[in-house]
Amino acid sequence: MTAPPDRFVIGVDSGGSGLRVALGTVDEKRPVSTAVCSEPVRTGPGGIDADHLLTQLLPAVRGLLDRATEGHAGGAEPPAGSPADSSVGLFGIAALAIGAAGMATLGERLRAELPDALAAELGVRRLALAADAVTAYAGALGQRAGAVVAGGTGMIALGTDLSEWRRADGWGHLLGDCGGGAWIGRAGLEAAMRAHDGRRGGSAALLARLVAVFGPATDLPGLLYPRTDRPALLASFAPEVAACAADDPVAAGILREAAAHIAETAAAVCPEAGPEGAGQREVALTGGLFQMGDPLLAPLREELARQVPQAVVVPAAGDPLSGSLRIARALATAGLRLPLHPTLLFVPDRAPSTAAQDATGSGQGRRPGAD
Repeated sequence: MTAPPDRFVIGVDSGGSGLRVALGTVDEKRPVSTAVCSEPVRTGPGGIDADHLLTQLLPAVRGLLDRATEGHAGGAEPPAGSPADSSVGLFGIAALAIGAAGMATLGERLRAELPDALAAELGVRRLALAADAVTAYAGALGQRAGAVVAGGTGMIALGTDLSEWRRADGWGHLLGDCGGGAWIGRAGLEAAMRAHDGRRGGSAALLARLVAVFGPATDLPGLLYPRTDRPALLASFAPEVAACAADDPVAAGILREAAAHIAETAAAVCPEAGPEGAGQREVALTGGLFQMGDPLLAPLREELARQVPQAVVVPAAGDPLSGSLRIARALATAGLRLPLHPTLLFVPDRAPSTAAQDATGSGQGRRPGAD
């Protein structure tokens, strides 16, 4: 039995809707195949549950490998008692990259446990553990300097000049996420309640939409405050604000203020252009928030031009899953140019026995190709 001839790379995206896994090859000659695990990885007092992630990830990876290696002797089964190649591994896996929501603040167990576990189970010798904002960046811009603004229920921006990361916002609906879906929805509901009370700054149009969506305005506090998913409920009203913006100055004003916040967040992370304006920086907008279209995008383009003059707005090339696959390919070829970071983009030493020590010590392995 021999290992599969192809050098596989694996990308993983773990978020609130579940786990997605992509299998590709280093040379990109094979089409990418994917698997979806609909159960979100659990988070407990110790952070993201590494065991729960592995119970979903390992069968998904083995299933993808089995399908990809049909027709090769031995399929995806490793040769018994044979050591893994230092760069490819028993299953032909050249590199694996995992992007996870909460990795930066809740990923300690993943950084401590996954390097050894994945080396033992799959022969993985090159591994990257990234925050989902980093895989969103890699999916949108690849390994170019610039900034990515991810907008959905919340709002976060990440930028780099390829020497260090800069992060702005992403602090949740109580402390930040300014301009995100929950922020817009809350502002719209506040304007509706002002109209209900007869206070200045109210919007009769938004009050009508509140009643149509949620029922009587006086019932809204009892509906909203006990909910554990308050940000999502607030964000569900953001499209109503956008729908009213063409004819309602209060709704339009909310979106202009949101655009100013989003541009301010982008400005905080976007690297400066080169001398005399050379080398404008790309800014990509990604996430469901920007599907609201021109009611938000038109004022946002104006604010970006004013607040981030060095930026040129470009469409996102791909999503966070494609970003994790890009990171895995770069890791496999010692071509990773995105800056390493103890929690945002962690690459342990290739020797699995030292990975856990790195995760609890300095938190950072060597840059691939540095030795």
